[in-house]
Amino acid sequence: MDKTMLEKVRGGIIVSCQALPEEPLFGSEVMAKMAIAAQAGGAVGIRANTPVDIAAIKAEVNLPLIGLWKRDYEGSEVYITPTLEEAEEVIRAGADIVALDATSRPRPKGETLEELAAKLRSRGDVLLMADISTVEEGLRAEELGFHILSTTMSGYTPYSPQQEGPDFDLIRELAARASVPVFAEGRIHTREEAVECFRSGAYTVVIGGAITRPQQITKRFTDFVRTQG
Repeated sequence: MDKTMLEKVRGGIIVSCQALPEEPLFGSEVMAKMAIAAQAGGAVGIRANTPVDIAAIKAEVNLPLIGLWKRDYEGSEVYITPTLEEAEEVIRAGADIVALDATSRPRPKGETLEELAAKLRSRGDVLLMADISTVEEGLRAEELGFHILSTTMSGYTPYSPQQEGPDFDLIRELAARASVPVFAEGRIHTREEAVECFRSGAYTVVIGGAITRPQQITKRFTDFVRTQG
């Protein structure tokens, strides 16, 4: 496990390069080029989905990489690296950090977060990131040995605040109470919001759609212009 990865990303911007099958930029070649562009713009790390995208990006970009694999399982709302199978594939693809849904919701295949964290920590060759939605979930993940807490899931569980912008309150409280780095992620649309995340105590800021999903960027412009007419 290389904890120097954390120092490499401290105080910088990580860019999430992801596209789902139904999106225009879907494809590992496109995501690798997006990661190259992010590196050229000063990003300190990349977040990527699926083993094929992770491997393609690692071949082109020399930055710390957060890997995950979004997969849906019947009977569970957990989809970010939901089982040990996905986590191991993400590691084999070359991820330096593995992101897992660490919410309190039931996981597929009868697995528990405790079991998953213990098995992955026993490998000793990767950092674990907990994608959480509440302070309680973050502190629980820290107890289980996660090396990083990320606010990724705030607003995406029914019991977390539903809002348009970043969850600054969650960032502040986690940063004050946790002893591991807190990454700010989720609905960060502007430079000012990114700065406020750091002021709230974020160790690093992860930005996705505002940089790498042109259809979302375009929609924000067009929707706003329509409201001004």
